[in-house]
Amino acid sequence: MRLVITLTKKRRTARGAALIGALTIVGATVLVGFPAYADEPGAPPAATEAPKVDLILDGSGSMRTTDIQGKSRIAVAQQSIDEVIDALPAETEFGLRTLGATYPGNDQKEGCKDTKQVFPVGKTDKVEAKTAVATIRPTGWTPIGVALRAAAQDLGTGPTTRRIVLITDGEDTCAPPDPCDVARELASQGIHLVIDTLGLAHDDKTRQQLLCIANATGGTYTDVRSQEQLTTRVKQIVTRAQDTHTVTPAAVTGAEQCTNAPILTPGVYSDREKFSEHRVYRVPVKAGQELRASVSVTPDRAVARDYGVLLQATDSSGQELVRGSDAGSGRTDVASTGVRWSAPDSNSASPSPSSVAASTDRTVCLIVSNSFAGQGAAQANDPGLPLELTVDVAAASPAPDGPAMGLGRGWILLGVLTLAGLLAGLIFGWLARWRIAVWREN
Repeated sequence: MRLVITLTKKRRTARGAALIGALTIVGATVLVGFPAYADEPGAPPAATEAPKVDLILDGSGSMRTTDIQGKSRIAVAQQSIDEVIDALPAETEFGLRTLGATYPGNDQKEGCKDTKQVFPVGKTDKVEAKTAVATIRPTGWTPIGVALRAAAQDLGTGPTTRRIVLITDGEDTCAPPDPCDVARELASQGIHLVIDTLGLAHDDKTRQQLLCIANATGGTYTDVRSQEQLTTRVKQIVTRAQDTHTVTPAAVTGAEQCTNAPILTPGVYSDREKFSEHRVYRVPVKAGQELRASVSVTPDRAVARDYGVLLQATDSSGQELVRGSDAGSGRTDVASTGVRWSAPDSNSASPSPSSVAASTDRTVCLIVSNSFAGQGAAQANDPGLPLELTVDVAAASPAPDGPAMGLGRGWILLGVLTLAGLLAGLIFGWLARWRIAVWREN
C-alpha cells in the first residue's frame, strides 16, 4: 500500500478559476504518485550499501530433463548463469545457493534439508563463481521453502533492498514449510527482501506456486521458454537490484486510534494491514499548508474477487475532512486511491469565522481501510497485506481553499470570454449578411 503525503505553502495567483482548477487537478495527479527521495528535506537517508543478489538454482533430479532447445534444464541454467556472472556490475554483491543438489539418497526427510551455499554473497571472483556453477549436478528433492529461508540469511539485513532469484523446474516437494508461507514470513520481517522466480517447467501448479512466492514480496515471475530468455531476464533482475537498492522503505506500524498513531515526516515507509483492518497515521499540517495523500494495496495471496480500499483524512476529533476510495474485481494486482486537503491560511484576505478558528497548526489523522477477504483455502490473515507509504513536501496551488476570490476572478474571466465570443459572432454575422446583400445588388 502506498501513501503519499504532501504539505505545501499556498501561493496566490491572478489567473481564473477554470485555469487554476485544471492545473490543480493535473498537479495533484502527478505529484501524489511521486516518492520522496533521499536528497529531499526530511526524507530517510540514502542507503550506502552495495546491491545484493543471491541466486538459488534448483539441483533436483528433474533438472536432468532435456526439453529446452535440445538441452537439459540444468545445462541451460548453468550457461545462463555463467553469462550473468560475466556481466555482473562491479559493485553488485552476488551469491549462489543450490537446493536438492548434494544429497543422492532416497530418504526424503534428509533430502528435504538439502540446500547449500556454493558461493557466498560478496564481491564476485568470476572464475570461482563460474567454477561453483559448473560443479552442480542434479540429484534429489526440491526443498524451496528451506532454501528461501537460508538465502535470506545469506543476504543478511540492512537498509538496502536485497533480491533472491529462484530458478526451478517444479513445485516444492518438501512442504512444510510451504514456500508461499515462507515468502510471506520473510516479507513481514521488514528485511527489505524481494524474491523473483523463474520457472523452467510450465504446469499450472508450479506456475501458481512461483507466482505466489513472487507476489508475497513484490517480486516477479517469468515463465522461461529458452536459454536466451532466461539469461536476459536474470540480467534484468540484477540490473533492477542495482537501480532500486538506494531507496528502501522504513518500517512503520499504524495504530488503531489516532491518539497513539505514528507521526509521519517526509520519506518512504512500509507497513502491513490484515483483511478488513484499519490503520491510522498522523500528519502535522500547518496553517496554509496542503495535505495530499494516496494509498495502494497489493494482495499477496488469493483473495475474493470484490474488494476495496478506503482512505480518510479526519481531524483529531474524528470529523471527516475528505475521503477517497477504490474498488476492484480481481482483474488488477493493486487497488489505490487518493485525497487532497488544504489547511486554511490565517493570512488570507477576509477569512471566514470557521477558517479563522481552524487556521492554527493541526494534526490530520489518515485512516487506511480495506475490504479484502480470503478466497477458498487461502484464508491466511497473518501477516497482513503489504503496504507502502511515501511522504513528500512540495509547492501547492491555492485552489482547494480560497474559492471566494479565486472563483470570482474565474467567473469574471469566463464572462469576458463569453462576451467576446458573442460580439465576435455578431460581427461575423453582420459581415456575412452585408456580403450577401452586395452580391444580390451586383
